[in-house]
Amino acid sequence: MRYTFVMPFLTGENGVYILVAIAVHILVYVFVTRKRAKNIVGKHVVITGGSKGIGLCLAVECAMKGANVTVIARDEKMLSGAVALMEVIRQLPEQKFQYRCLDLSSKYEQVAETFANIEESLGDIYMLINCAGLAICGTFEEVSVEDARMLMNVNYWGTYNCTRYVLPKMKKSGEGIIVITASQAALFGIYGYGPYAASKYALRAMAETIAMESRHLGISVTLALPADTNTPGFENEEKTKPKETKIISGGGGLAEPERVAKQILNDALKSNFISILGFESWLVTLLGGGLFRWGGLFQNVFHALLLGPLRVIGCFLHLHFERIIKNCAKEKND
Repeated sequence: MRYTFVMPFLTGENGVYILVAIAVHILVYVFVTRKRAKNIVGKHVVITGGSKGIGLCLAVECAMKGANVTVIARDEKMLSGAVALMEVIRQLPEQKFQYRCLDLSSKYEQVAETFANIEESLGDIYMLINCAGLAICGTFEEVSVEDARMLMNVNYWGTYNCTRYVLPKMKKSGEGIIVITASQAALFGIYGYGPYAASKYALRAMAETIAMESRHLGISVTLALPADTNTPGFENEEKTKPKETKIISGGGGLAEPERVAKQILNDALKSNFISILGFESWLVTLLGGGLFRWGGLFQNVFHALLLGPLRVIGCFLHLHFERIIKNCAKEKND
């Protein structure tokens, strides 16, 4: 008799109402348990590569949230302009902004000395955003040995030096945020990105390791994986890109640095490990980062259901890229 009453109750209109109710409860649960953004009002934020591009936009975003901001780069004129811009959008009278000229790829001792001086001026660093970077493209043997070393020095060692300084101090204080800006090239090796991709893969490994070592001590790490972004750095990158690389990477479009910066800061303040923008980036990140620490249970279950079909799409992507490379090679030989 019990089944006689239950089964009709779960069919027809009543069944729809129950499914809707379950969906509403899930949405409410997700809404209630979603992460709250950390507050950086009055906190000291240091941004490398903060004189232009995504780094400058991040400096502006942090200033608008009431943070005290230090920007670091090598061009003093552009750095002074970045500080002037933050002064214009100042949110609080007590906010402080400053800059330092520094080659981040120099010896660690020199970087540590500069960072100690920075902290003397604005206090302990609460948030470090590693945004300094460089891109040089070309087939593996076309990129000079000097350029390959420079890519690793700027992209990897520049980030290493800064992070190496702040991490022990953050662990001791039991709080802090570190952002490591890599690239979609840290997920998927693409024609023409050899030495550059290698330096970005290194940053990915650094971020994953630090996150695992530091999460239980109150430090959050965010790995930013921006795609092509409309910045001065991208303009220089285009000058060295082979035709094949332009065709392959051009399919993802070109993001604006303001949107990318907003997304990175939002993810970092919510302690999200991954920061991406756009469907294409989400697709490549899901395929290339199977062991990444994503969100909660629901998101991981959703990804698990998608990975099988998406793996087939990934196979077709490879075939598509190989076709582009073969066609370009054929044009060169004609």
